[in-house]
Amino acid sequence: MELRHLRYFVAVAETLSFTRAAERLHIAQPPLSMQIRDLEEELGARLFERGRRKVALTEAGARFLEHARAILARAAHAADEARRAAAGELGELRIGITSSLPYTEMLPDLLASFRRRYPQVRLQLRELFTTAQFQALAAGELDIGLVRVEAGAAPSGIELREIGRDPLNLVVPATHRLARRAAVGFAELTEEEFVTFPPGTGTGLPDKLRQLALAAGFEPRIVQTAREATTQIGLVAAGLGLAMLPAPLACVRVPRVRYLPLSDAGADFPLALAWRAPAPEPVGVRFLEVVEAVRAARNAVQG
Repeated sequence: MELRHLRYFVAVAETLSFTRAAERLHIAQPPLSMQIRDLEEELGARLFERGRRKVALTEAGARFLEHARAILARAAHAADEARRAAAGELGELRIGITSSLPYTEMLPDLLASFRRRYPQVRLQLRELFTTAQFQALAAGELDIGLVRVEAGAAPSGIELREIGRDPLNLVVPATHRLARRAAVGFAELTEEEFVTFPPGTGTGLPDKLRQLALAAGFEPRIVQTAREATTQIGLVAAGLGLAMLPAPLACVRVPRVRYLPLSDAGADFPLALAWRAPAPEPVGVRFLEVVEAVRAARNAVQG
């Protein structure tokens, strides 16, 4: 039994006419009658009472009609879901995010816009350092990564697209000699001690800190490390050193700290999309489209 047999049967059952059913189906009447006979033989049941002027459903036909309609509806629904999944309009999207992203306006805007457009896509978010996201992407455990890395720094097999840059702030104790400044440069920090992320955690901030310090003529002295940015802010409040963090983290209101913009050239940190080469899955493509739409809207407001 094939789906076309069910479609032919339903057409005859709904019109109670082989002629009108054939017209609806855009086929000739003799092949239609033959297909219905083949179906009846396969079922071992007569589905229609055929008269010269009248066609009527038998009891078996009436019962079969209910199931045939349900099967055709389920088949149509399955086909629709397959098409929509292939188009990236439903399914699951696994997204990696870095720890600073929830403090930005970008992430809530992206997620809210995507959910409005594709409510049948389930979002699964994982907070991971950039290096861990690259590993998860390569292993097929993530579809899209939102990472903090400079263009060209991704490992082989990972594609990157920069979507923005956040300024970097210096986090200082409220009693620090620079705390009342509107901005500060690294040339003024030669004697300072710093708190940053441990080596190997997969964030580029320690390298960025060293890069800016070397450009100002000194090697930074790292006296404390912490894996969480909020922990670093707390250590700054305790007077254990200064920290350098993306500006969105300035919304973390810890007593006894100040956030100072850095005036040095290059004192910013990229935000990029990452996916496994050559291209993301269809649902990932939809996410990239939403990212571009959100960026355009934000630029229009800011411009």
